[in-house]
Amino acid sequence: MEKLIIIVASAMTFLLAIGPAYGQYYSETVTPPPRREKMTRLHFFFHDILSGKNPGAVPIALPNITNAGLFLTLIAMDDPLTIGPELTSTNIGNAQGIYVWTARDPTMFSAVFYADFAFTSGRFNGSSFGLFSRYPETEIARASEQVIELAVVGGRGAFRMATGYALTRVTYASAENGDASLEFNVTLYHY
Repeated sequence: MEKLIIIVASAMTFLLAIGPAYGQYYSETVTPPPRREKMTRLHFFFHDILSGKNPGAVPIALPNITNAGLFLTLIAMDDPLTIGPELTSTNIGNAQGIYVWTARDPTMFSAVFYADFAFTSGRFNGSSFGLFSRYPETEIARASEQVIELAVVGGRGAFRMATGYALTRVTYASAENGDASLEFNVTLYHY
């Protein structure tokens, strides 16, 4: 009887293991033809606006501790991208995503940052790239003196399968209301 149970269990295990391999989702792995990698450099400005009647970034979760300030605040954003450093310059797209403010000191800024930078006009209309990176702790008053590197983790449209990096520099920051503008120099490698 024990032998019969072992044989039946072994047969069922074999059939269950082999079934998915020959099921409807099985496909053959092939070597793709060689592709030519492209490099694109982008320059634009990002405006993170937390204040006013129509903010582009809004806190959606706050810490459950008193006197935390912005520390551990989760912020959702839909911020404009422009050609020039002024918010009123030509809009070329928007950055949608989230970031968590990770600096305990209110005079510092640090965040874990995820955003999709989508272009809505010009040569790259309909294309985007994604950033997922840590923005290291930076003193707000001296932020314009530092260049920060963020990682590009993907893309779509003209930037399909993008990798690369974004070098950012703060052009405006307000410790009072949290508004900031950053200059972006992005290098993308894509197909």
